[in-house]
Amino acid sequence: MRIGIIGAGVAGLTTAKVLSQAGHEVRVFDKCPDVGGVWSRTRRYPGVTTQSPKAQYSLSDFPMPKDYPEWPSGAQVQAYFAAYAAEFGLEPALRLNTEVTAAKPVGDGRWTVETRSVGGVESSEGFDRLVVANGVFCEPAVPTYPGLEEFTAAGGRLCAGTEFHDVEEARGKHVLVVGYGKSACDVAVAISGVAAGTDVIARQLLWKVPRRIGGFLNFKMLLLTRMGEGLFRYLRLRGFEKFLHGPGNRLRRRMINSIGSVSVRQFGLAKLDLVPAGHMEDIVRGAIGLASEGFFEGVVDGSIVVHRDATTSRLLAGEDGPMAELRDGTLLKADLVVCATGFTQGVPFLPEQTQRRLFDERGNFMLYRQILPLDVPGLYFNGYNSSFFSPLNAEMAALWIAADLAGAVARPEPETMRAAVEAQLAFMDEATDTHHCRGTKIIPFSMHNIDEVLGDLDVNVGARVRASHWLNPVNPAAYRRVTPTLLSRLASEVTEEATAPGRIREEVREVREEVREEVREAG
Repeated sequence: MRIGIIGAGVAGLTTAKVLSQAGHEVRVFDKCPDVGGVWSRTRRYPGVTTQSPKAQYSLSDFPMPKDYPEWPSGAQVQAYFAAYAAEFGLEPALRLNTEVTAAKPVGDGRWTVETRSVGGVESSEGFDRLVVANGVFCEPAVPTYPGLEEFTAAGGRLCAGTEFHDVEEARGKHVLVVGYGKSACDVAVAISGVAAGTDVIARQLLWKVPRRIGGFLNFKMLLLTRMGEGLFRYLRLRGFEKFLHGPGNRLRRRMINSIGSVSVRQFGLAKLDLVPAGHMEDIVRGAIGLASEGFFEGVVDGSIVVHRDATTSRLLAGEDGPMAELRDGTLLKADLVVCATGFTQGVPFLPEQTQRRLFDERGNFMLYRQILPLDVPGLYFNGYNSSFFSPLNAEMAALWIAADLAGAVARPEPETMRAAVEAQLAFMDEATDTHHCRGTKIIPFSMHNIDEVLGDLDVNVGARVRASHWLNPVNPAAYRRVTPTLLSRLASEVTEEATAPGRIREEVREVREEVREEVREAG
């Protein structure tokens, strides 16, 4: 088949690679000038690094370079994905600097994709199937503040974190960073050394996990294991999870909340008045984030000031220049306001009628296995499964798509799939207090998703390997044989189907000969 793929981030690239290996012709569109999605040079902010260590943020058959640090920079991650595209021969299929303006179904699962290049050249192509991999961190959500026009006229600037690319833009300026997630704290650290003042406006304090718990133990040893995932209750408990959330519940809570206690002591949060409400166990209800290196140290030395439980009520022009007023009436100098306030998840290039069939009544994506729309033929999604192991989750989803294209996925009945999606969303509503990015975030249940996807394909790593990942960090390289194993099986099935007509003709010929022989004997 000819497959169109929207997005050249990790999900788009691994989908292109897997489908190409499965024998399909692929075309990958992205409006950025380079591959990598959120890691593109046009979108990454100063100080950005991976959240997961390099081994856990790798694709199964393409490890990150050994000389990369444990937490690679944004530029290093982008270079890694560019090398991946080159290694697997994807570059000829890439259409960069090309925005998808519309993708329209034309019947029988086929699609027409309309694009516009940087030079304004518009074109249209037809595809047998379409994969949406534009990412759930594609469009920044920037608050609308009263007084913006007055603020801008006074020389102030408001931008999203993904639009802030150079710390020199903050040199000598008073900067407000809105947000308290990892990106907000990364930006605050990056600019605090050059800005005249760095104020962080935190609507809600979040628990921060140290990269090295207690100063020495890599957090992946605790949270990036199957045991770490099992500490959070999933929709369907299995194996040892039944003990953890049954007789061992007190032990489980003590294990996870002890990380919070260590964080409070390690960062001196009580003295800084930055202890979040609740317990570390509640981390799943917000954003699970690593502490940015140097952030709390900056708070201690005064280069970073955190305004907790605060929101910006308006922007204005003060006597001394652009300013921001907080909800409690506090006035702050604000030459630059950087909003690290999350993203919107959308597919504006799809027709409105198609979009209505994608969402539930609250606007959540209704995707079976985070991949398949329930009522839009010929359309798939990848990357709508944000996790601690996003590259691996995307890679396994690409295998599911390849198998489904080959007719090798035994899909349940439509009503059964709908019930499964509704149950999953209801569970995530409760588990995350509805903070699941319209159904696209599966943290912390990354491996559960992978097991379910591979279960549909009747392929997985061995039980011994899975058991080892209960105590050791999950290693994507352990899954490197899954792709060739599945693709080999699919190729064998295709070969059998291709030879089937010949076998049938031979069987018909044999039956005819038997009939002739019987006629002669009777005659």
